Formats: sequence, C-alpha cells, structure tokens
Amino acid sequence: MTGSKKNLKSCPSSDRRARVDPTFNDISVRRQCQLLGVARSTIYYEPKQPQPVTLSDKDLMDYIDEQYSQTPFYGSRRMAKALSLKLDQRVNRKRVKRLMGLMAITAIYPKPNTSKAAKGHKIYPYLLRGLNINRSNMVWSTDITYVRLTQGFAYLVAIIDWHSRKVLSWKLSNTMDTGFCVEALKEALGRYGVPEYFNTDQGAQFTSDCFTEVLKQHKIKISMDGKGRAIDNVFIERFWRSIKYENIFIKGYETIPEARIGIDKYIDFYNSERPHSWLNYSTPDMAYSDKIFVKPIKISENVLKEAV
Repeated sequence: MTGSKKNLKSCPSSDRRARVDPTFNDISVRRQCQLLGVARSTIYYEPKQPQPVTLSDKDLMDYIDEQYSQTPFYGSRRMAKALSLKLDQRVNRKRVKRLMGLMAITAIYPKPNTSKAAKGHKIYPYLLRGLNINRSNMVWSTDITYVRLTQGFAYLVAIIDWHSRKVLSWKLSNTMDTGFCVEALKEALGRYGVPEYFNTDQGAQFTSDCFTEVLKQHKIKISMDGKGRAIDNVFIERFWRSIKYENIFIKGYETIPEARIGIDKYIDFYNSERPHSWLNYSTPDMAYSDKIFVKPIKISENVLKEAV
C-alpha cells in the first residue's frame, strides 16, 4: 500500500484529482484525497470562465475605421451591431457614437439638418446642387479622416479638386485642430491658384474664422453641406476609402513620421500613376492639366449616390 501510495503521488496532480470518485461509498472523499495526496478543496473547485478581453478605445477606433471604410452608410447603431457580431462580444452603442465623434466620421445618408455647428461660427449654404462642374479649379473640397497607427492615431486633412479628383494638398496631425487645416488650404492656394467654390462640412475646423477668412480674402464662394450629409462631400470620401484600403491598412504605420512619408508616396502615386474609372482610367494629374476629356459633373442626389 505504501509503495502504491508513493507511485500515485508521483503522478501529476491533475491525474490524481481525476481519480477521486465522489460516488464511491466505500471510501469517503476525504480519505480518497488523503490517499492520493490532493487537497479536498481542489476537488470541488471549478475554474472561472475566461472573461472577454475589453477593447481599448484605440482598438475599437481601429475596428470602426475599417468597418466604416466598408460601410460608410452605417450610423452608430448599425456600427455597434456589426462590430458586436464581428468581435463576438457586446459593443456599446454610446461608446461607438462617442468614438465616431472623436474620429470625425458620420454615416453617409440623407437626413434632416438637426445639428448645430460650433457656437458662434457662421454656417454657409450648400451651393453645389445643380452646378455643372466642367473644369479644374471650379470646385475644391476638404475633409478630415482618422488614421490608425500602431502607436496611437492621427488625423489626415486633404484638399481635392472635384473635376480631376486630384489631391492638391494634405497635412497630418496628432490633434484635430484648425491649424493644420489652414496650413493645407494655404498650401493648395499657393500651388494651384484659386477655385471658384470651396465645399466643406460643418465641422468646427472649417466653420472657424481662421479658415473661412482665408477663403474670403481670395473671394472664394464658401459652400457647406448639411450636418450629417457626408454624401455632399462624396468625392473626398471616395479618396479616403482608396488611401485606407490601398495604403494605410496594408502598411500598418507605427508613428506619425513614418505615416507622413508613406502617405506622401501614396498621394504622389494616386495623382500621377493610379488610373481612375471616372476619368476613363486616366490619372488625376492628366485630368487636372486638361490633357484628357473629363465628362462634366452635374451635382444631383443621384450622381452623389452613384459616387459613394
């Protein structure tokens, strides 16, 4: 018996615990544990089920960014549902709504203008509906998007010419302030001249006096789409989708300096080499310099929806 007991105790504790049989009436559980050299408390212990890993805001913002690039018409409710299914854990809608606001993104679909811009900022009407855009430097627009990084995140602002789809200037920043937007605007004006119209959303960066005063000084007509109507600025939304799927998601930049170098190379490629279906598979540079014919754009709800 002593030899058998020693042999049993040389077995792994998990094997010895497995030998305890609470239904065996001839020897009590207590005595079985003594013979097998295991603590009686471990027989009744049930390991806790692993808790789901809580996503950090940064991780969730990355998932929102990727999902939004696929389905830009999802609001916070659908976004939360889609991410819950994808991640196999509950994603709170209020949290998603808060992060979408932080990321400066909104669902692309028509809805009433029920929101107000920053307090004290003047809102300008949307001037492009029914407009026949048939030349470069007729309409420019701008927007801000979230850029995910391994070490945090950044914001990218870009200015695009609607007729040619050419990206005229861009800036990357770790804060969503007005300064880097004004820098991008001044750079585009310095390099490419003055457009007739400039379209933005009602974000505080673009309704600020710092930004609109630059447009007024150059006698540019200011157009602003309705709050929640990202569809009115759809051409730059298409550019966001392209740069994210063709560059940012693939490269996985770690830092802002690294992202700045990679984005610069991509935008140069986008303007000078990447064929665009709307331009009969020519490049934005060729369209901007009038080397090819580009069919005019007459802005209507149907045209905007087709471009999404």
